[in-house]
Amino acid sequence: MEQIIPIKGNVSFPVTLDPGVWIFDDRRIDLDDFFSLPDQPLRDEEAEYIKSTSKFWEKEIREGAIFPPTIKSEKKYEKEKVLTSTFGIPLLPFLQNAVPADSASDILFETKNGTFSFPLTKAESLVIQFSLKGKPLRDDGPVHILLKDGSNRENPITHVTAIHIQ
Repeated sequence: MEQIIPIKGNVSFPVTLDPGVWIFDDRRIDLDDFFSLPDQPLRDEEAEYIKSTSKFWEKEIREGAIFPPTIKSEKKYEKEKVLTSTFGIPLLPFLQNAVPADSASDILFETKNGTFSFPLTKAESLVIQFSLKGKPLRDDGPVHILLKDGSNRENPITHVTAIHIQ
């Protein structure tokens, strides 16, 4: 099965997606937590970065530099989480990198089962699932397309072969 998914069509820069490397991406979302929390917005990376940096410097000023003794246990926890959790990633950043033309209006997901269409304005509400319980989606993947509201979580768009912008 082909693991590479192209974003093509009415875009300035065709992009190829490799879901195998997203497990290392900081934008990944733990879908179990994401769908269990009501109305959880997708992360705003810049706001999170500013908030975490300001907390860090505030702590450094008040307490001085302290290296926690739990660094090893935190790394072990993260490793276990990666091996057992279900992850996804927002679609919007990849579409922004492809730069859809001003005339583009729809996003089509080409699959082995047909084509599924969404308005391009709805792209921010789409999440790409790339793993299930720590394993890649080999049987019906390489990715599943989910709506952020979780309405199609039990019946996602599967067997995606390409993303076409029209």
